[in-house]
Amino acid sequence: MFPPLEGVTHHFVELPGLRMHVAEAGSGDAVLMLHGFPQHWWEWRDVIPAVAEHYRVICPDLRGAGWTDAPADGYTSSRLQADVLALLDELNLDRVHLVTHDWSSILGYLICFDHPERVRDHVAMAVPPPGVKLDRGFAGRALRHGWFNLVLPWPGLGPWSLRDGRLPRHMMRAHSTSMSEEVIKLFTEQLQDPARARAGSALYRKFIQPEGMRAMRGAYRGRATTTPTRVLIGADDRVVKAVFEDAIEVPGASHFLVDDRPDLVADQVLEFIKG
Repeated sequence: MFPPLEGVTHHFVELPGLRMHVAEAGSGDAVLMLHGFPQHWWEWRDVIPAVAEHYRVICPDLRGAGWTDAPADGYTSSRLQADVLALLDELNLDRVHLVTHDWSSILGYLICFDHPERVRDHVAMAVPPPGVKLDRGFAGRALRHGWFNLVLPWPGLGPWSLRDGRLPRHMMRAHSTSMSEEVIKLFTEQLQDPARARAGSALYRKFIQPEGMRAMRGAYRGRATTTPTRVLIGADDRVVKAVFEDAIEVPGASHFLVDDRPDLVADQVLEFIKG
């Protein structure tokens, strides 16, 4: 059922209105790893072993992804945050080290804003903090290399493009330096399920696009978090540059830096959360 990974166990957690799949490994203080789109827990396959030597690693499939339920609704900021907080409550975790990538980094920033008591520290990847002022070329790069962001939110068109498979394959091929066709297939085949394709489109329409626009309009400008945060950006990322001095560039990696350089990602995570 699940792609095999030594040392990893799987279970399902019943949350309010959602049955969530969770992959776990290791023991000790909890490190919660949240995947991006169009991926699921398997994104962390090459990071889990190194981190699980020192910590309890928890990798859920978020709403609509992987082996978690894909309901028709619930893809708003408030509901997605509530899913994560309910998972922590169900696992009896007061606070966690948080590691995020892609859209889940947006979610992670918002959780740190609204619920800082639940997060010890945060390693965010591929997405700068929402309060950062982006350089003048950002919008042009986003349109040129991220044009699919204008397709995916549309009802009908978005789900069709995800089920068809060519668009999500392009997303990963064009924004990764090393992802294999085998791995790409493992992620895209999930989207052939109509419910998951609709969920992916709803995620863009109700969360990713609105929050991206809010950040670009400066809605979060000047809003700071008290959570210690490290941001990793792929040195070869076509859209997001190290637009603020505290970002750490990961050489040999593009947007999907967890897949491109899992060794460096694991090193950065361990160095940061060990303090």
